[in-house]
Amino acid sequence: MIVVGVGCSRGCDAVELLGLVDAALREAGVADGEPVGALATVDVKAREPGLLAAASRRGWPVRTHAAAALAAVAVPTPSGVVARHMGTASVAEAAALLSSGAERLLLEKRRTKHATCALARVPA
Repeated sequence: MIVVGVGCSRGCDAVELLGLVDAALREAGVADGEPVGALATVDVKAREPGLLAAASRRGWPVRTHAAAALAAVAVPTPSGVVARHMGTASVAEAAALLSSGAERLLLEKRRTKHATCALARVPA
């Protein structure tokens, strides 16, 4: 099972977010039949319309984490800009790792203009 960690700017639409997620899943070689268990993010994005619409369209639950919990997760590509705005140097990567229980990412964060996405596989 895959966990998709996402971060997004206010107003990011579901089309952009799902396009990024789909591209990430393809890049990581995730099989069509392998389920996505959750879309994971920081708690302040829990009501972001585009994120909620993306999750709803795919039937994925949304898992959220406090910025402090995400900040405690070691990630390969932390961001000072994200840290200044969100209180954690990573949203997508940290949320994917924290929600999946994995020790490392399947795919490090990828970006579009308004969104980031990272993938982790739930350990067997």
